[in-house]
Amino acid sequence: MALPARFHLAWLLTLLELGLGHDVPAQVLRRPVPDKLVVLTFDDAAVSHATFVAPLLKKYGFDGTFFVCEFREPPFSDKSKYMSWAQIQGLHRRGFEVASHTLTHQHVNKMNRVQLGAELDSIEARCRTWHIPRPVTFAYPGYDTAPTATALLPERGYQFARAGGGRAYNPAQDNPMLLPSFSISGTDTAKVFNAIRQAQKGRVVILTVHGVPDVAHDWVTTPPALFEQYLQYLHDRHYRVIALRDLARYVNVPEALRTLPPRYENLK
Repeated sequence: MALPARFHLAWLLTLLELGLGHDVPAQVLRRPVPDKLVVLTFDDAAVSHATFVAPLLKKYGFDGTFFVCEFREPPFSDKSKYMSWAQIQGLHRRGFEVASHTLTHQHVNKMNRVQLGAELDSIEARCRTWHIPRPVTFAYPGYDTAPTATALLPERGYQFARAGGGRAYNPAQDNPMLLPSFSISGTDTAKVFNAIRQAQKGRVVILTVHGVPDVAHDWVTTPPALFEQYLQYLHDRHYRVIALRDLARYVNVPEALRTLPPRYENLK
């Protein structure tokens, strides 16, 4: 049955707002990206992710992605700083996404293809051991990117990879292996609220969070009271807060990988 003309008009207006050509968006987008769509991501397996962040996300009804690794310094064995794998498994059991941040937080621009593959293998093996699904999203340690990674990750079945850059993600322009994000570390609340408000006109705001607090790396800590203030803001203003994997509901990943070339500039 043919769709009403008003549906086609609404879809066309959405595409024009995104600044897209006539033929690309219908392939790259599975559906229009709604306003107020935010992705929460958490790096480095900080112990506060299990003890503070996860319960708070459940309180507000939000999802999130936890990018885990095993730091060498301070050592991952220090459970006053990092989650155990039992706690990481607990995040999965509570419905959150557990994803890859390499095994040892190695920057991808300092590894060759074989070395990066070994780092990915190690995290994937630990996930298998703990009955956690194989990761389908990735976060670049230190926000460093490299063509080696953007080529290898999709070959291994990864759908999205998050970098930095301090801007909103435009699914019509940004390659899925180079998603920009905003860091919320520190105490600059105006910066964070300004970032959140950019989730409109087809753009998605991806937030990078480290420990809440981060006792292993205090220069990227987020004060717990401020973090809850951000969640309250999102909740009160009816933002939709999802995990990174859920962007596949809106993005045709194979087509986006085929048609949107990687652009490495301004992502650090």
